[in-house]
Amino acid sequence: MNRSRVIASILVVVIIAAAFFGSRLITRTPSSPKNAAFHTTPATPLSPAPTGGMSVEQRALFDKYHLDNIKLPPGFRISVFAEVPTARSLSVSPKGVVYVGNRENGSVYAVVDHDHDGHADGTYQVAQGLHVPNGVSFKDGDLYITTISSVYKVANVERDLSKPSTPELIYDKLPSDEMHGWKFTAFGPDGNLYIPVGIPCNNCVSGNELYGTIARLNLSTKKLDIVAKGIRNTVGFDWKPDTGELWFTDNGRDQMGDDVPKDELNKVSKTGEDFGAPYCWEDAIQDTDVSPKKDCSLFTKPVVNLAPHAAALGMRFYTGSLFPAEYKNQIFFAEHGSWNRATPIGYRIMLVRLDGDRAVSYEPFAEGWLGANGEVTGRPVDVATWTDGSLLVSDDKAGAIYRISYSTR
Repeated sequence: MNRSRVIASILVVVIIAAAFFGSRLITRTPSSPKNAAFHTTPATPLSPAPTGGMSVEQRALFDKYHLDNIKLPPGFRISVFAEVPTARSLSVSPKGVVYVGNRENGSVYAVVDHDHDGHADGTYQVAQGLHVPNGVSFKDGDLYITTISSVYKVANVERDLSKPSTPELIYDKLPSDEMHGWKFTAFGPDGNLYIPVGIPCNNCVSGNELYGTIARLNLSTKKLDIVAKGIRNTVGFDWKPDTGELWFTDNGRDQMGDDVPKDELNKVSKTGEDFGAPYCWEDAIQDTDVSPKKDCSLFTKPVVNLAPHAAALGMRFYTGSLFPAEYKNQIFFAEHGSWNRATPIGYRIMLVRLDGDRAVSYEPFAEGWLGANGEVTGRPVDVATWTDGSLLVSDDKAGAIYRISYSTR
């Protein structure tokens, strides 16, 4: 075989391999003007969501929130579940009540779908006058609200959502720093309330060991223990259903360039594990400003390096049964969107597909809140599996909660 035939044969093999694996690998695809760098290719091409069967009211909301721009995999559709001011963190009770925290107006809301038609018909203010009540977690009939420095309990909150009890202060020893001070919270399999404490700056070393951690609060003893450290600012975490291990998103620092460092998806394998911040980023990028320098090989590496400055926030393992089986126990998370990157990126819902503990893809699941002209119509913050298996998405820019459902019809 002459040399030209050998080269041609090699090229054929390369092309076939690229076609076979390309849809599953993390790639750079210049197909989207505003998400060109680090854009990931979905396993199945996304398309505009169908609108058939909507009521007049629902269609009006669909148009109001520009949901005709949103693209999803085939069979999926998106609608407006509720309108909630600056909707941020979500917590769903066993009865399907959706609790919504926020950073702007000091209030926490409960959203109810009384007639079970997939669209909320009741919104109640269950707390007000709190300082950045971003964290909401429901447990055993009570709602726990975490502000920047304190944890409150609204006892037996679902007894009468229109007349909730006054929030009771149960813990007030968290740092009071505003920067990275808003909290995402969740109850772990051990019954403790997990609370992150972000680094109170873009990137710095602090003498307080609680900064840059995920901690857990024992509600009985009021003891706060550090679970993991070296975390710049996580605003989303969940436990893998089959192993009980804690996974979390983390936001990389600013002012090291548009493409460095990337956000991260991490997994905690042991108590006290160190993920590197503020000394190291991604797999082994040493920070340019912090001293003393530290050996990056000493720190746990990310499971996935995500898009840079996309602001990866709320994440959940999908535990419902409405979606096709391939989505079961896979990770959905919100990319809130960059705020200071020359070319905007994010503003979408992402999917990380897993094979055991190994990520095999990182791809868009719902996108379109960032237009080709740079216009932003929404900023996803959190995701949560609702009681019917649909996926709820909060949007603090639009002041809405969306519902993503699936049907073969």
